[in-house]
Amino acid sequence: MELASRRAASLLAVAAIAAVFLAGPATAVGKTGQVTVFWGRNKDEGTLREACDSGLYTMVIMSFLNVYGHGKYNLDLSGHPIAGIGDDIKHCQFIGVPVSLSIGGFGNGYSLPSNRSALELFDYLWNAYFGASKAGVYRPFGDAWLDGVDLFLEHGTPADRYDVLALELAKHNIRGAPGKPLHLTATPRCTFPPSSYLGRAVATGIFERIHIRIYDDDNCEAYWHLAWDKWTAAYPATRFYVGMTASEMTHGWVHPKNVYYDVAPSTQKADNYGGFMIWDRYYDKLSNYTSMVKAYA
Repeated sequence: MELASRRAASLLAVAAIAAVFLAGPATAVGKTGQVTVFWGRNKDEGTLREACDSGLYTMVIMSFLNVYGHGKYNLDLSGHPIAGIGDDIKHCQFIGVPVSLSIGGFGNGYSLPSNRSALELFDYLWNAYFGASKAGVYRPFGDAWLDGVDLFLEHGTPADRYDVLALELAKHNIRGAPGKPLHLTATPRCTFPPSSYLGRAVATGIFERIHIRIYDDDNCEAYWHLAWDKWTAAYPATRFYVGMTASEMTHGWVHPKNVYYDVAPSTQKADNYGGFMIWDRYYDKLSNYTSMVKAYA
C-alpha cells in the first residue's frame, strides 16, 4: 500500500516537476562551449581533480555504479582509490565543474525490475551520494554531495522502471538545497526510438540532458544524422549533447577535421543542441582530442 501511494504521488507530481524542469524550451543557437567527459574507467587517467583542473570540461560524469536492483550495490571506478575523491568532488564544484554519477555500464549486474527496486535504488543513491544519510548506508565520498545521476544503460527489459527512479530524483531535486540542482541525464546509443525501458523514462520529460553516442555502433556511423534529428525533435525541451570517442581505435571515431566540417554544424542546427560529450578521460588524456575539438563545441 505504501509503495502504491508513493507511485501515485510520483505520477501526480509530474506536472509540477515538468513546470520546474521545462519552464521553456531549451534554446541553444550554435556553439555553447559545453563539454562533458566520462571519468573512472581507467586508473591511469589521473585523478578527478586533475580532470577538472584541465580546463577542458564543463561537467565530469563518474562511471559506474554497475550493480543495483537486487539489494546489492557496487561502485566500479577501475581501481581509483576512493580516499580523496570526496575532496576532489568539492574542489571540482568550487571551480564550477559539476560532478555526476552514471549508473549502469557494460556489465550485467544491474536491473530495475519493479517499482519497489527503483524506489530502493533512489533511497540508496540519495543516502550514499546526495543530500541525506542513513544508518547502514556507506557514503564512499563522505559528506561530498554529487550533482546528478546519468543513465548509461546497455541492457534492460520492458519491466525495468527507470521512469520511477527519474520521477523520484526529480521530486527531490525540487526540494533540494538552494543553488543545488540535480542534473538528470542519459547517455544512450544513437538508435531511435530508444529501448522501451529508457524510452519510458525520457518520456517523463524531466531529463535535463541526453548524450547521444555516435560511436561504437555500426548503425550510427552511417545514420547518426537522421537519428540525431529524430531525438532532438522528439524531446524539444531537453538539451542534446553529441557523444564522441577520444580513441582513434574505437569504431566511429570522428577526425577533428570532420567535427569542424560535419558534426558541429550538423548538430548545432537543433535549437536544443547542448554541446559535446567525450568518452572518456583516459583516451582523451592520451590523444588530446578535446583540446582539438573544444573550440567547435
